[in-house]
Amino acid sequence: MPLHHAVLALLTRRPNHGYELKARFEEAVGPQWGGLNIGHLYQILERLVRDGYVSRSQVTQTDRPDKNLYTLTEAGEAELRSWATTAWVRVGGFRDELFLKLLGAVALGPQALTTLIDSQRQTYLSELAGLAQQRRAHADEPLVAVLIDAAIAHTKADLGLLDSAAQHLGPLATAQSAQAPECSHAQVQGDTDEAGGHGGMRGDRTESA
Repeated sequence: MPLHHAVLALLTRRPNHGYELKARFEEAVGPQWGGLNIGHLYQILERLVRDGYVSRSQVTQTDRPDKNLYTLTEAGEAELRSWATTAWVRVGGFRDELFLKLLGAVALGPQALTTLIDSQRQTYLSELAGLAQQRRAHADEPLVAVLIDAAIAHTKADLGLLDSAAQHLGPLATAQSAQAPECSHAQVQGDTDEAGGHGGMRGDRTESA
């Protein structure tokens, strides 16, 4: 995740120290993103200082330990502008555990596929209800509202995917279910024939003796 650039964005308005940046980030993106680990944040700041995108100065405090203040440099602003005005391109593909679950359910047959799809649909509907509450609670925070809208759109798309999965994977699951007993029966029959063959050979030897 491009958290480095998000930190640069937060520093455009004024210099900040680490805990201020953590609080501002979590306030800016809202509950959908989750919290920002302070240790990870300091690692990011260290790298930004090393790369020349942020400068660090120490502020003396009389009633508490001194703190480091981080300021955006001209190079940092140029880097932020280059990143923020360039289209995002997906490079990792779509890796969602649901697709692996669908793989497993199809292998188990149509009943398992139906159970998964019904259960997943209820989960998505519950998520949508929770997102709708969050959307109302953050209606006055534009950036947070946009992120929640994105989550709602993704969840609605996931619901549509379940309909597609039922339509396209249902016949495959049925076919898999029909083939499995045949394979098992063929294996059992082969084992039986082989055992019978060995028995006949032993019988022949006995009679010859």
